[in-house]
Amino acid sequence: MENSLTLKKSNCKNCYKCIRHCPVKSIRFSGNQAHIINEECILCGQCFVVCPQNAKEITDSTEKVRVLLMSGDPVVVSLAPSFIANYDGIGIDAMRSGLQKLGFYDVEETALGATMVKTEYERLLHEEKRDIVISSCCHSINLLIQKHFQNELPHLADVLTPMQAHCVDIKRRIPNAKTVFIGPCVSKKDEVEYSGGAVDAVLTFEELTNWLSDENIELEKNVVQNNESRARLFPTTGGILKTMAQNEPDYTYMAVDGVENCISVLKDIERGNVHKCFIEMSACTGSCVGGPVMEKYHRSPVKDYMAVAKFAGKNDFSVIQPTAEEMRKRFSYIRNNSKVPDEYEITKILQQMGKFRKEQELNCGSCGYDTCREKAIAIYQGKAEISMCLPYLKDKAESFSDTIARNSPNGLVVLNDMLEVQQINKAALRIMNLRSASDIMGDQVVRILDPVPFLEVQSSGKGIYDNRTYLADYKRYVDQTIVLDPESRMLICIMRDVTDEESAREKKEAISQQTVEVADKVVEKQMRIVQEIASLLGETAAETKIALAKLKESITNE
Repeated sequence: MENSLTLKKSNCKNCYKCIRHCPVKSIRFSGNQAHIINEECILCGQCFVVCPQNAKEITDSTEKVRVLLMSGDPVVVSLAPSFIANYDGIGIDAMRSGLQKLGFYDVEETALGATMVKTEYERLLHEEKRDIVISSCCHSINLLIQKHFQNELPHLADVLTPMQAHCVDIKRRIPNAKTVFIGPCVSKKDEVEYSGGAVDAVLTFEELTNWLSDENIELEKNVVQNNESRARLFPTTGGILKTMAQNEPDYTYMAVDGVENCISVLKDIERGNVHKCFIEMSACTGSCVGGPVMEKYHRSPVKDYMAVAKFAGKNDFSVIQPTAEEMRKRFSYIRNNSKVPDEYEITKILQQMGKFRKEQELNCGSCGYDTCREKAIAIYQGKAEISMCLPYLKDKAESFSDTIARNSPNGLVVLNDMLEVQQINKAALRIMNLRSASDIMGDQVVRILDPVPFLEVQSSGKGIYDNRTYLADYKRYVDQTIVLDPESRMLICIMRDVTDEESAREKKEAISQQTVEVADKVVEKQMRIVQEIASLLGETAAETKIALAKLKESITNE
């Protein structure tokens, strides 16, 4: 089975936005990349909509449809009623004209199939008196129940979707016809596999728009009203209900949109809190006019609703209603092989995440999961990694940097852009004879150090490196390095205590000076002696004087 949603791995930046917005958490992360878990995914398209890097893409079926057009068989389009919202001011006749230029045999509205579906829903309530009936028009909702709420499967209306009902009807009326559904939905591409051959291919509005653009075909702005078209309301929230009679006594009719809201209702049904109810469920907020392709490129809820409502007529389409058996669609369980860890395994993973107590489970949601326990279960199932926990990474990074700062033999002082002390380590406290960090934390650096070099670095952006400085207040010499972090505007001062080194140097200089003074005295004394001897022997003392001068110079240079 071809995957309808795919991932461009190079584009994934590990931001976890897709998993935060995935209502069923059917995305796993491995090697800093997102991967869609097909057996859990309900193809709502939220990951496609919210991905800031466009790493999720919908499989393009344009080439597949081109091949159908080349087959010689008539290819008929079933056009989703939301088209009027996506293509402003362009009616069904204008759409038919444009698509026939691409080579399609004809274009009909999926709303014809929607009329058949709503009539079958009315029959179910009236003749079979079912307790709860959940509409089966939305393939994503069908997958949600089949994969994640299997106990509620008996409540899902065992009725064809409008797309399937319409395509079956097309093939009944037109011999050898091939059918292509065009709409705003990702999941319809997957529904092809469940249509029993009724649907041959699915295009999104985006694929159609690109194709028309490639062929330089411009759709004509033309809308012709048709009073017998009430089922055009189907793609709006409550649209199915607006087409139904709603005259069954003791029944409540309600519409729910958005997967999260649908999940809440399904949980309520699980708890036994719902009875005698027909529930219209749509995965997309706003129903089909809020579909993932429209939402990403053409999102205008009020305008879109008004376009659909204005286009819809007051009466039903004239259709030949299939029999109940012909409208029957049996939905089966879709197995989920995810293992559920026990309490010991969950606790063990939580501890690996640095969460040893209940209060450490922040449930911040930054990883995409609502609670730390859900995240731990996902890790056990191989869907998530420990490193996805932001507080864990923050604590780990802070712990690592704190360990370095705490154990460094060099003094470390960190200032903010107001030259206020933000961090100071033990070595710096020792250099400046401070008892504890609290004595200076948050105060101006002028209290402990000369602020001038800090101001110079802050204004110039150029660091000062290994500048030997005498801290007179502390009677210490330090090699001082001051650098500016351009992003945080923090100033970092590193001080290497060289007092002992400087003392040794001064001591060595003192010894050298004493040696020079002694040499001077020796030279002076020796010169007198040499002169006396020379005068007695009549020899010059020049050579001896030069030798002694070289000795003095050698000592001085040391």
